[in-house]
Parts: sequence; structure tokens; C-alpha cells
Amino acid sequence: MEPVVVVDRVTKRYGSKPAVRELSFSVGKGEVLGFLGPNGAGKTTTMRMITGFMPPSDGRVLVDGVDMVDAPLAARRKIGYLPEVPPLYPEMEVREFLAFAARLRGVGRRDVEGAVERVSARCGLAGAGTAIIGTLSRGYRQRVGLAQALVHDPEVLVLDEPTAGLDPKQIHETRLLIRELARDRTVVLSTHILSEVTVTCDRVVIISGGRLRAEDSPERLAARLATAGRGSAVVEIETASPAEAAAAALTAAPGVASVNTGSETAEGTVVLQVALEDDEDRRSELARTVLGAGAPLLGLRRAGASLEDVFLELTASEAEDGETA
Repeated sequence: MEPVVVVDRVTKRYGSKPAVRELSFSVGKGEVLGFLGPNGAGKTTTMRMITGFMPPSDGRVLVDGVDMVDAPLAARRKIGYLPEVPPLYPEMEVREFLAFAARLRGVGRRDVEGAVERVSARCGLAGAGTAIIGTLSRGYRQRVGLAQALVHDPEVLVLDEPTAGLDPKQIHETRLLIRELARDRTVVLSTHILSEVTVTCDRVVIISGGRLRAEDSPERLAARLATAGRGSAVVEIETASPAEAAAAALTAAPGVASVNTGSETAEGTVVLQVALEDDEDRRSELARTVLGAGAPLLGLRRAGASLEDVFLELTASEAEDGETA
């Protein structure tokens, strides 16, 4: 896949203090990249360098082959940026503001109306053109923010916490829109909601302390953590209350490190979390153990490492460097 965004050995220093150190990654067309890191990791600094709001101290950022330092205006025309707080004028009407944003982004005078119509339809704003932005709900303001990032039809879309403050329905709609937008453009998405990355992103970059810690798909990152034996050798077994006999039998079974008993549900079922000593698939043996103890077996599944497990594993040892992400 031909890269559209290239971050090449980028370093950013504030005085003598490095916020980002020798960071390299790339994003291809049609790809949604999740950009993750704890507070102080250097995420905001990196996104500002990608979008041209600040230059790197060393290294370079290329957008569709254009160097952000050598030709900043040409590179920035290729980017649509939605910061965490959308850059809106609350006293303006939606249509008026989008037309203003289109002109700022270099859309030709004759094309402004069509561009506003296009992004209004795509972002669900077709019926809100005359609404005053300051009177809109949080969800609609977020849609206006996304529309201003798209109004000049950029090749790259950079989104910082695009679902922050939205209700579940709005979050679902925004995720679908992001996937749709990625069909013909590149998307870089920064978020603290790790479940959002799992369902939205094709690939994940995790940074900590200003350095790259991991880069892969969410599934492969979890698999790598599993292979290393740090978080996936757990089997969840659903049985009926009382679960003491099943728990005792499982605790004594070969290869079992520990058994944790969850709370009883309203239906009278209990989930036992069985941690194994290794990464062997012991589901058949565990099922026989539960049935041999005279307990019903209502469900059994192997619980893999989550993206949250991966994130915590890779960033737990890093001290925050003081940047607000």
C-alpha cells in the first residue's frame, strides 16, 4: 500500500526537553490509523506536526509526497483537521460557517455552494443549514466540526477525539461515517476510547515517552501479547449457582493457576475466570472437569488479551513527560 502520510524520524524538542523522539510511521490510502498513548506521550505534539501547526525539530512529515516544512501550504491543503474542541463560531449559521471554511481552504468561489451541500449531506446537516451553531447540541456541533474538516475534500483526515461527549447513538453514527470516509481517503484517529479503536481502526500506533512502542493491527497486537504469555491464558466458564464445587474442581485441575468467581447474575448463573499456567488450549479438559464436578456447563470461551491489555502493558512503565495530550 502506497503511504499517503509519512512521519520520518521526527523529533520535537521544547528547549532541551524532547516531547517526541525519532518517531516513524506511515499511513496508506483507505486506512484508518488509531494513534494512542497516555497523557504526556507526545500525541498532541505529533498531530500538530502532521497537520502543520508546528514544525519538527528534526525529521520530516510528508503528506501525499509533499514535505510539510518545505511546502506547508500545499501540504496543508491536503489535510482536514478536527481538533478535540471543534473550531466553530457559535454566532454563525451552519451554512454560513461552512462556506467561510470552504473559502479559507481555497475552494473556488463557484464551487463553494456545491462543497457546502456535499459535506452537509454527508455529515447529516442538510436540515440544519440556517441553525445558529451556538444553539446546537454537542452531537451536531461535532458534525459541523467534521464538515469543516471535509469541505475542501482533503486526501487526509486527522481527527482528535472525534466522539468525545457524544451519546451512544451519535458515537455509532460517527464511527460508521469514519469508516465510510476512509473508503477514498486516509484517516488518522486519536482517542482515549480503546473500544473505539478496535471497531474503527485498521492499524494502531502506540507511543509513550515520545517514542514508538508498537505498530500493528489491534488483533495482531493482542495476539503478540498472548504469545508472550502476558494476559490471554484465561478461560471464562459459565455455570449455575452455587458454583463452589465447579470452582474447587477447576482449582485442582492440571495447568490451572487460579480461579476467580464472578458475581451471580439475576438468572442464577456465575462466570468463573480460570487463569492458566501456560498458553495451551485446555478448554476440553476444563469442560470435563466442570461436568465431572456435577455442575452444569452453560458456556465456555477463551478470553483473549484486549487492546486495553496491550496498551497498559506497553505504557505502564513510562512516566508522563508533562504534555497535555
